[in-house]
Amino acid sequence: MIIRTASFLKSVKNASDYPRTGLPEIALCGRSNAGKSSLINYLTGNNGLAKTSSAPGKTRLVNFFLINGQFLLVDLPGYGYAGVSKSEKNSWARMVEGYFGASGTLRALLLLIDIRRELNEYDADMLNWAAHFGYSVIVAATKADKVPKTARPQRIAQIKASLSGIEYPVVAVSSLKKFGRDELLAEIEKVLP
Repeated sequence: MIIRTASFLKSVKNASDYPRTGLPEIALCGRSNAGKSSLINYLTGNNGLAKTSSAPGKTRLVNFFLINGQFLLVDLPGYGYAGVSKSEKNSWARMVEGYFGASGTLRALLLLIDIRRELNEYDADMLNWAAHFGYSVIVAATKADKVPKTARPQRIAQIKASLSGIEYPVVAVSSLKKFGRDELLAEIEKVLP
């Protein structure tokens, strides 16, 4: 897949405000600071498209990006960030649940996992939710440049082993060192109509 055009569509908090384009959607999810916004910028080749920050918890709304006029990348708020109040965490959880309930065109979850980390309970919840509703999952093992190249296959195997016995594709990717993009776009293309 070649991304020729990518544009920000809108940021929303309430499901009633979600765009109703009828286009297929790929939802990016993962813990805070997994690199969702950086990955959007890397995949699209537009470093200013999604706002990034070195501090976790930057994404606080559901952000929609139109890709090639053919599908949407949906940047969901990260989960598990300890630096926000319980009420804000609950608000984010409601936003994410609201998105899942409102999206009639969701094709897949793009689950971002820092390659150096183990899956946590929130990651497991996302995987269980996807399996329950029959959505495809693509796992992006982000920040792969932080692990020696020789250790990456072992980390990928460990991530695959922790995926509840379901064979999801796992792609090592680095927005910083610029690798894994083509492989990840190929996996996204497989789930689009």
